[in-house]
Amino acid sequence: MSGRAGRDRLFVGVQHLLPQHTLSRLVRAITRCRVGWVRTALIRAFLRRYAVDLSDAEHRTLGDWASFNEFFTRRLRSGARPVDPEPAALVSPVDGSISQAGALRDDVLLQAKGIDYSAGALLGGDAALARELAGGEYLTIYLAPTDYHRIHMPCSGTLRRARLIPGDRFSVNAATAAGVPGLYTRNERVVCVFDTTAGAIALVLVGALFVGSISLIWSGEVNARRRRRVVDLPLPTPPPRLEKGAELGCFNMGSTVILLAPARRIRPEPGLVPGRRLRCGERIATAL
Repeated sequence: MSGRAGRDRLFVGVQHLLPQHTLSRLVRAITRCRVGWVRTALIRAFLRRYAVDLSDAEHRTLGDWASFNEFFTRRLRSGARPVDPEPAALVSPVDGSISQAGALRDDVLLQAKGIDYSAGALLGGDAALARELAGGEYLTIYLAPTDYHRIHMPCSGTLRRARLIPGDRFSVNAATAAGVPGLYTRNERVVCVFDTTAGAIALVLVGALFVGSISLIWSGEVNARRRRRVVDLPLPTPPPRLEKGAELGCFNMGSTVILLAPARRIRPEPGLVPGRRLRCGERIATAL
Protein backbone atom coordinates (compact mmCIF):
# COMPACT_ATOMS: atom_id res chain seq x y z
CA MET A 1 0.00 0.00 0.00
CA SER A 2 1.40 3.40 -0.97
CA GLY A 3 1.86 6.13 1.59
CA ARG A 4 -0.98 8.17 0.10
CA ALA A 5 -3.38 5.20 0.11
CA GLY A 6 -2.50 4.45 3.72
CA ARG A 7 -3.13 8.03 4.79
CA ASP A 8 -6.47 8.05 2.96
CA ARG A 9 -7.58 4.84 4.68
CA LEU A 10 -6.55 6.23 8.05
CA PHE A 11 -8.42 9.49 7.37
CA VAL A 12 -11.58 7.59 6.46
CA GLY A 13 -11.23 5.24 9.42
CA VAL A 14 -10.84 8.05 11.93
CA GLN A 15 -14.04 9.69 10.66
CA HIS A 16 -16.04 6.62 11.71
CA LEU A 17 -14.84 7.19 15.28
CA LEU A 18 -15.36 10.95 15.49
CA PRO A 19 -18.41 12.51 17.18
CA GLN A 20 -19.27 14.17 13.88
CA HIS A 21 -22.32 16.16 14.98
CA THR A 22 -20.75 17.34 18.22
CA LEU A 23 -17.67 18.55 16.34
CA SER A 24 -19.88 20.30 13.77
CA ARG A 25 -21.76 22.14 16.53
CA LEU A 26 -18.45 23.17 18.11
CA VAL A 27 -17.09 24.42 14.79
CA ARG A 28 -20.35 26.28 14.18
CA ALA A 29 -20.01 28.14 17.47
CA ILE A 30 -16.34 29.00 16.93
CA THR A 31 -16.75 30.16 13.34
CA ARG A 32 -19.59 32.51 14.33
CA CYS A 33 -17.69 34.06 17.22
CA ARG A 34 -17.64 37.86 16.82
CA VAL A 35 -14.81 38.54 19.26
CA GLY A 36 -12.36 40.51 17.15
CA TRP A 37 -9.16 38.67 17.98
CA VAL A 38 -10.82 35.26 17.54
CA ARG A 39 -12.23 36.22 14.13
CA THR A 40 -8.89 37.66 13.01
CA ALA A 41 -6.88 34.67 14.22
CA LEU A 42 -9.17 32.20 12.46
CA ILE A 43 -9.17 34.06 9.15
CA ARG A 44 -5.39 34.57 9.19
CA ALA A 45 -4.78 30.91 9.99
CA PHE A 46 -7.08 29.87 7.14
CA LEU A 47 -5.33 32.20 4.68
CA ARG A 48 -1.95 30.78 5.72
CA ARG A 49 -3.22 27.24 5.13
CA TYR A 50 -5.10 27.82 1.88
CA ALA A 51 -4.37 29.95 -1.19
CA VAL A 52 -7.66 31.88 -1.20
CA ASP A 53 -8.22 34.27 -4.10
CA LEU A 54 -10.00 37.33 -2.70
CA SER A 55 -9.72 39.39 -5.89
CA ASP A 56 -13.39 38.67 -6.75
CA ALA A 57 -14.71 39.18 -3.22
CA GLU A 58 -17.05 42.02 -2.33
CA HIS A 59 -14.82 42.76 0.69
CA ARG A 60 -11.10 42.05 1.00
CA THR A 61 -9.91 43.18 4.42
CA LEU A 62 -10.28 41.27 7.69
CA GLY A 63 -12.26 44.01 9.39
CA ASP A 64 -15.01 43.74 6.77
CA TRP A 65 -16.18 40.38 8.15
CA ALA A 66 -17.73 40.14 11.60
CA SER A 67 -16.93 36.42 11.99
CA PHE A 68 -15.02 33.64 10.28
CA ASN A 69 -18.29 32.30 8.86
CA GLU A 70 -19.00 35.66 7.20
CA PHE A 71 -15.56 35.44 5.61
CA PHE A 72 -16.08 31.83 4.53
CA THR A 73 -19.50 32.55 2.98
CA ARG A 74 -18.29 35.86 1.53
CA ARG A 75 -20.17 37.42 -1.33
CA LEU A 76 -18.52 38.28 -4.62
CA ARG A 77 -18.41 41.71 -6.20
CA SER A 78 -21.05 42.45 -8.82
CA GLY A 79 -20.22 40.88 -12.17
CA ALA A 80 -17.56 38.53 -10.83
CA ARG A 81 -19.50 35.47 -12.05
CA PRO A 82 -21.25 36.35 -15.32
CA VAL A 83 -24.20 34.07 -16.06
CA ASP A 84 -24.46 32.59 -19.56
CA PRO A 85 -27.20 34.71 -21.16
CA GLU A 86 -28.49 32.09 -23.62
CA PRO A 87 -32.11 31.39 -22.48
CA ALA A 88 -31.74 27.61 -22.97
CA ALA A 89 -28.42 27.38 -21.11
CA LEU A 90 -28.16 25.68 -17.72
CA VAL A 91 -25.24 26.97 -15.69
CA SER A 92 -23.06 25.69 -12.88
CA PRO A 93 -24.69 26.47 -9.53
CA VAL A 94 -21.33 26.76 -7.75
CA ASP A 95 -17.59 27.17 -8.06
CA GLY A 96 -16.00 23.75 -7.65
CA SER A 97 -14.50 20.63 -9.20
CA ILE A 98 -16.49 17.88 -10.91
CA SER A 99 -16.44 14.67 -8.90
CA GLN A 100 -18.62 12.66 -11.27
CA ALA A 101 -20.98 13.35 -14.18
CA GLY A 102 -23.04 11.35 -16.61
CA ALA A 103 -26.37 9.66 -17.25
CA LEU A 104 -28.27 7.79 -14.56
CA ARG A 105 -28.65 4.07 -15.19
CA ASP A 106 -32.34 3.95 -14.28
CA ASP A 107 -31.86 5.63 -10.89
CA VAL A 108 -28.19 4.71 -10.27
CA LEU A 109 -25.41 7.30 -10.00
CA LEU A 110 -21.66 6.81 -9.77
CA GLN A 111 -20.01 8.02 -6.55
CA ALA A 112 -16.45 6.86 -7.24
CA LYS A 113 -14.76 4.07 -9.15
CA GLY A 114 -16.61 0.86 -8.25
CA ILE A 115 -19.11 2.60 -5.95
CA ASP A 116 -22.70 3.29 -7.04
CA TYR A 117 -25.70 4.64 -5.16
CA SER A 118 -29.38 5.22 -5.95
CA ALA A 119 -31.18 8.47 -6.67
CA GLY A 120 -34.07 7.22 -4.54
CA ALA A 121 -31.85 6.94 -1.49
CA LEU A 122 -30.17 10.27 -2.25
CA LEU A 123 -33.59 11.96 -2.42
CA GLY A 124 -34.63 10.58 0.94
CA GLY A 125 -36.88 7.80 -0.33
CA ASP A 126 -38.90 10.01 -2.69
CA ALA A 127 -39.78 7.23 -5.15
CA ALA A 128 -41.99 9.43 -7.34
CA LEU A 129 -39.23 12.00 -7.87
CA ALA A 130 -36.68 9.25 -8.48
CA ARG A 131 -38.92 7.86 -11.24
CA GLU A 132 -39.30 11.35 -12.70
CA LEU A 133 -35.50 11.67 -12.91
CA ALA A 134 -34.72 8.06 -13.92
CA GLY A 135 -32.38 7.80 -16.88
CA GLY A 136 -31.61 11.51 -16.70
CA GLU A 137 -28.38 13.40 -16.19
CA TYR A 138 -26.42 14.14 -13.03
CA LEU A 139 -23.47 16.31 -12.09
CA THR A 140 -21.63 16.12 -8.75
CA ILE A 141 -19.54 19.18 -7.83
CA TYR A 142 -17.15 19.30 -4.87
CA LEU A 143 -16.50 22.64 -3.18
CA ALA A 144 -12.99 22.88 -1.74
CA PRO A 145 -12.26 25.10 1.29
CA THR A 146 -10.89 27.81 -1.01
CA ASP A 147 -14.03 28.00 -3.17
CA TYR A 148 -16.87 30.50 -3.18
CA HIS A 149 -19.55 28.81 -1.06
CA ARG A 150 -22.79 30.39 -2.17
CA ILE A 151 -25.15 28.33 -4.34
CA HIS A 152 -27.01 29.76 -7.34
CA MET A 153 -29.78 28.63 -9.66
CA PRO A 154 -28.70 26.64 -12.75
CA CYS A 155 -31.85 27.82 -14.57
CA SER A 156 -35.03 29.68 -13.75
CA GLY A 157 -37.57 27.69 -11.77
CA THR A 158 -40.30 27.62 -9.15
CA LEU A 159 -39.63 25.80 -5.90
CA ARG A 160 -41.71 22.63 -5.65
CA ARG A 161 -40.23 21.09 -2.51
CA ALA A 162 -37.38 21.41 -0.04
CA ARG A 163 -36.66 18.56 2.34
CA LEU A 164 -34.12 18.05 5.08
CA ILE A 165 -32.66 14.56 5.36
CA PRO A 166 -30.70 13.86 8.57
CA GLY A 167 -27.58 11.72 8.51
CA ASP A 168 -23.85 11.53 9.09
CA ARG A 169 -21.31 14.25 8.42
CA PHE A 170 -18.41 12.51 6.75
CA SER A 171 -15.97 14.59 4.75
CA VAL A 172 -16.89 14.67 1.05
CA ASN A 173 -13.37 14.90 -0.39
CA ALA A 174 -12.10 12.39 -2.96
CA ALA A 175 -10.54 10.06 -0.38
CA THR A 176 -13.78 9.72 1.56
CA ALA A 177 -15.89 9.36 -1.59
CA ALA A 178 -13.68 6.43 -2.59
CA GLY A 179 -13.72 4.88 0.88
CA VAL A 180 -17.27 5.27 2.24
CA PRO A 181 -19.92 3.43 0.16
CA GLY A 182 -23.14 5.42 -0.18
CA LEU A 183 -21.45 8.54 1.17
CA TYR A 184 -23.95 11.02 -0.27
CA THR A 185 -26.91 8.92 0.88
CA ARG A 186 -25.44 8.68 4.40
CA ASN A 187 -24.63 12.35 4.94
CA GLU A 188 -27.10 14.97 6.08
CA ARG A 189 -28.47 16.90 3.10
CA VAL A 190 -31.11 19.27 1.80
CA VAL A 191 -32.96 18.42 -1.42
CA CYS A 192 -34.45 21.34 -3.37
CA VAL A 193 -36.71 20.53 -6.33
CA PHE A 194 -37.65 23.17 -8.90
CA ASP A 195 -40.14 23.06 -11.76
CA THR A 196 -38.40 24.47 -14.84
CA THR A 197 -38.75 24.52 -18.61
CA ALA A 198 -36.40 21.50 -18.59
CA GLY A 199 -38.67 19.59 -16.22
CA ALA A 200 -37.94 18.86 -12.57
CA ILE A 201 -34.44 19.93 -11.55
CA ALA A 202 -33.18 18.63 -8.20
CA LEU A 203 -30.31 20.25 -6.35
CA VAL A 204 -28.98 18.14 -3.48
CA LEU A 205 -26.90 20.13 -1.00
CA VAL A 206 -24.78 17.59 0.87
CA GLY A 207 -23.51 18.40 4.35
CA ALA A 208 -20.06 17.31 5.49
CA LEU A 209 -17.65 17.14 8.39
CA PHE A 210 -17.69 20.50 10.22
CA VAL A 211 -20.61 21.74 8.06
CA GLY A 212 -22.90 22.85 10.86
CA SER A 213 -25.77 23.89 8.63
CA ILE A 214 -26.98 24.93 5.21
CA SER A 215 -28.77 28.24 4.64
CA LEU A 216 -31.60 28.77 2.13
CA ILE A 217 -32.67 32.25 1.10
CA TRP A 218 -36.38 31.60 1.77
CA SER A 219 -36.04 29.84 5.13
CA GLY A 220 -32.67 30.85 6.59
CA GLU A 221 -30.42 28.37 8.36
CA VAL A 222 -31.51 24.74 8.50
CA ASN A 223 -29.92 21.74 10.18
CA ALA A 224 -31.03 18.33 11.41
CA ARG A 225 -30.13 18.77 15.07
CA ARG A 226 -32.33 16.47 17.17
CA ARG A 227 -34.15 15.30 14.05
CA ARG A 228 -34.15 11.63 13.11
CA ARG A 229 -36.47 11.62 10.12
CA VAL A 230 -36.93 13.29 6.77
CA VAL A 231 -38.66 16.66 7.12
CA ASP A 232 -40.36 18.64 4.36
CA LEU A 233 -39.40 22.23 5.03
CA PRO A 234 -42.23 24.80 5.01
CA LEU A 235 -42.52 26.78 1.78
CA PRO A 236 -43.50 30.42 1.46
CA THR A 237 -46.86 31.22 -0.13
CA PRO A 238 -46.69 31.48 -3.06
CA PRO A 239 -43.61 29.26 -3.57
CA PRO A 240 -40.65 31.38 -4.69
CA ARG A 241 -39.60 31.58 -8.32
CA LEU A 242 -35.88 32.12 -8.73
CA GLU A 243 -34.25 33.29 -11.94
CA LYS A 244 -31.17 31.69 -13.46
CA GLY A 245 -28.09 32.80 -11.54
CA ALA A 246 -30.07 33.96 -8.49
CA GLU A 247 -28.70 32.99 -5.10
CA LEU A 248 -30.32 29.88 -3.62
CA GLY A 249 -28.37 29.46 -0.39
CA CYS A 250 -24.94 28.74 1.01
CA PHE A 251 -22.88 26.17 2.87
CA ASN A 252 -21.64 27.16 6.30
CA MET A 253 -18.28 25.45 5.66
CA GLY A 254 -17.65 23.44 2.47
CA SER A 255 -19.36 20.51 0.85
CA THR A 256 -20.88 19.09 -2.38
CA VAL A 257 -23.79 19.88 -4.70
CA ILE A 258 -25.44 17.19 -6.86
CA LEU A 259 -27.64 18.35 -9.75
CA LEU A 260 -30.14 15.94 -11.33
CA ALA A 261 -32.24 16.52 -14.46
CA PRO A 262 -34.81 14.27 -16.20
CA ALA A 263 -34.08 12.16 -19.27
CA ARG A 264 -34.04 13.76 -22.72
CA ARG A 265 -34.63 17.27 -21.37
CA ILE A 266 -31.06 18.63 -21.38
CA ARG A 267 -27.90 18.14 -23.44
CA PRO A 268 -24.77 18.32 -21.27
CA GLU A 269 -21.81 20.34 -22.51
CA PRO A 270 -18.82 18.26 -23.70
CA GLY A 271 -15.89 17.85 -21.36
CA LEU A 272 -17.77 17.47 -18.07
CA VAL A 273 -15.28 14.99 -16.63
CA PRO A 274 -13.99 14.35 -13.10
CA GLY A 275 -11.43 16.92 -12.02
CA ARG A 276 -12.62 19.73 -14.29
CA ARG A 277 -13.02 23.05 -12.56
CA LEU A 278 -16.31 24.92 -12.93
CA ARG A 279 -17.20 28.51 -12.17
CA CYS A 280 -20.65 29.58 -11.07
CA GLY A 281 -22.61 30.85 -14.09
CA GLU A 282 -20.65 28.81 -16.64
CA ARG A 283 -22.77 26.81 -19.10
CA ILE A 284 -23.00 23.12 -18.25
CA ALA A 285 -25.95 22.05 -20.42
CA THR A 286 -28.62 23.19 -22.86
CA ALA A 287 -32.34 22.63 -22.36
CA LEU A 288 -33.95 20.71 -25.22
